Amino acid sequence: MQQIINFIIRNKNFLLFLLLFSISIVFTIQSHSYHKSKFINSANFLSGGVYNSVNNVSEYLNLKSQNQLLTEENNRLRALLFNNNISTDSTYIDSLSFDVAYKFYTANVIKNSYSKVDNILTINRGESDNIKQDFGVITSKGIVGIIDKTSNGFATVISILNTTSSISAELKNTGHFGSLEWDGNNPEIVQLTDIPINASIHKGDTIITSGKSSIFPRNIPIGTVEDFQKDVAENFYEINVLLFNDMTNLEHVYIIENVNKEEINSLNE
Repeated sequence: MQQIINFIIRNKNFLLFLLLFSISIVFTIQSHSYHKSKFINSANFLSGGVYNSVNNVSEYLNLKSQNQLLTEENNRLRALLFNNNISTDSTYIDSLSFDVAYKFYTANVIKNSYSKVDNILTINRGESDNIKQDFGVITSKGIVGIIDKTSNGFATVISILNTTSSISAELKNTGHFGSLEWDGNNPEIVQLTDIPINASIHKGDTIITSGKSSIFPRNIPIGTVEDFQKDVAENFYEINVLLFNDMTNLEHVYIIENVNKEEINSLNE
């Protein structure tokens, strides 16, 4: 304390000058609108730069939580698109509305195989999250597979890169539908069979889910026609489909629940 007092005594003239100079600046700024506006703009520029830098650092540190929030928001928007309670606003596409209600859940892929003949994924959602067998799994780019087994906190997914997988799919342009399967070779390409030869097919045509099962709604993207040929009997086409999804690099996924699935299945039985 004594040192502080000695410092003030030694520099009393300079400190007095600073005090009077500061008071004069305050009076000048308050009494002249031009000076006041310049001061405020300068202060905003400096504080804005500081806040922006702090915010950039904060955003970087919170990327994980922000990604989770974006995933949840995408989930809500996807649920709106795939349910029949979509707004009649003209910005919504009518073909994305459905007669069947679907629920969507988010999950992360914690294990993924794609080099085997029968590939299985594991996700970090299970029975405690209301996840059940035969729920569909997709990403924002397209289908991934179907829930197979569940535990309390996890579930396995039969990948579309699995020779036991068979999913109803169709040509978007014509509506002809068949079975989407995999021959166990290229993880980028699956096969669409049972498309009749009277269907008009061109390379690059889009393949989507047909909605003819109780698992996936119609219009979920799958891929594009890579090439095609007639089968042995020449009654149907065998089509190679280039997937939209990179099945070797999956992280965030959506799980689809058809809330009317049991009722539909009971009718079909």
